[in-house]
Amino acid sequence: QLQLVESGGGLVQPGGSLRLSCAASGFTLDYYAMGWFRQAPGKEREFVAVINSNGGLTKHADSVKDRFTISRDNGKNTLYLQMDNLKPEDTAVYYCAAGILEIPTMRPDYWGQGTQVTVSS
Repeated sequence: QLQLVESGGGLVQPGGSLRLSCAASGFTLDYYAMGWFRQAPGKEREFVAVINSNGGLTKHADSVKDRFTISRDNGKNTLYLQMDNLKPEDTAVYYCAAGILEIPTMRPDYWGQGTQVTVSS
């Protein structure tokens, strides 16, 4: 069964850091572009970052550029999102996705169940 499972979310103070992980099972991520999206309460789901299949190309939304870094380890079948200097407006449910690269974003074909990130003092 094809599955994406996110982990690493939680409560953090403004200026803090978190690293999200997304582990795949039932399929290999090697041939997929991977990305992170987020959805805050009352808002639509928005693009955060994307990485191509071999990790050589990344794009980040302007709102997270220079603070968030997407990466992947195909050997571990895992996607990551390093989030630094977190702000209250980063509070959202974060979803990983596997799909097709469509610069500057992607077309998701598979979604994880999401992990909550809350930035608050």
